[in-house]
Amino acid sequence: MSLNNIMEKELNPMGGFVMLFVIIVGFILSTVAFIFGIMGLTGGVTVGLGGFLLGFGIVGWTIFSILCAGLKINRPNEARVFTLFGAYHGTLKNPGFFFVNPFVTSFSPDAEEKKAEAEKKLKDGKIEISSYASSQLSRRSISLKANACDNGLQKVNDVLGNPITIGAVVIWRVINPTQAVFAVENYKEYISIQSDSAIRNVARLYPYDVFNEEDCDETVTEKTLRGSANEIAETMKAELQKRVENAGLVIEEVRITHLAYAEEIAAAMLQRQQAAAIIAARQKIVDGAVGMVKMAIDKLGENDVVVLDEERKAQMVSNLLVVLCGNRDAQPIVNSGSIY
Repeated sequence: MSLNNIMEKELNPMGGFVMLFVIIVGFILSTVAFIFGIMGLTGGVTVGLGGFLLGFGIVGWTIFSILCAGLKINRPNEARVFTLFGAYHGTLKNPGFFFVNPFVTSFSPDAEEKKAEAEKKLKDGKIEISSYASSQLSRRSISLKANACDNGLQKVNDVLGNPITIGAVVIWRVINPTQAVFAVENYKEYISIQSDSAIRNVARLYPYDVFNEEDCDETVTEKTLRGSANEIAETMKAELQKRVENAGLVIEEVRITHLAYAEEIAAAMLQRQQAAAIIAARQKIVDGAVGMVKMAIDKLGENDVVVLDEERKAQMVSNLLVVLCGNRDAQPIVNSGSIY
């Protein structure tokens, strides 16, 4: 059977406290038998009885020492994947103190990384010995808690070919610890690489921004990275989920944390944005000024305030447009004579 298709088998082992009591009693009885066996052999008692008690004590210590390896502690939101002589044995998800087959071993792809990280923190004095012991106790477990993956900034080209820098954070967790352990080499490195790939591929499908329709070709959709960040993040989440589903991982959220033009074109794009904003503002000013001039001339004609011929109307339109569209305050000139 392919490792990717291993069916998860959840274990429900017996409680560890019952077996702990049995082991303690067994150690006590083995110790008593060992002592009486020594005393019997040195005290002249029957060699057979003394030898039996001595052997019982040694065998008991050996057996109950092996049984101690079956006592396992599993914390909340953690799982242990057990193998028995190289074969998959089962997965323990329930929190508590349990007794399992003493010959099984729990496997975690990042166990050595956890150990090295804990030893470094202990050496630097960042954690105490008790915390180090706790970390070593759980270093063979698989965390089912939510994790955040942030690979920093990436430089990609949008659909228009503009270089941009984009960063996103991925919230994920393990939903199937058996697949996470056996389907991929290291599920944390796997989701990190897949996150980079998915973010790059999706970012290339959209423009950073659209200034006007002439800049767009048929391949450009209405969505933009700047204006439709939430929708594009959902697209990234869906694509990333397909990539990591075989590893027993679930993507809970993808959020774009950084989005900007690359340094080499940032200044040029800023000037372009400023020019587009100025043009848009001028268009609104001109539209409003034309409407105001028309309204003024119509009002003057309706109320018979003054009768203007075509030349006077042209002069008034020119003056009003200069006043309304100018960047500076108007300085009126009072004309006391004729315009001719």
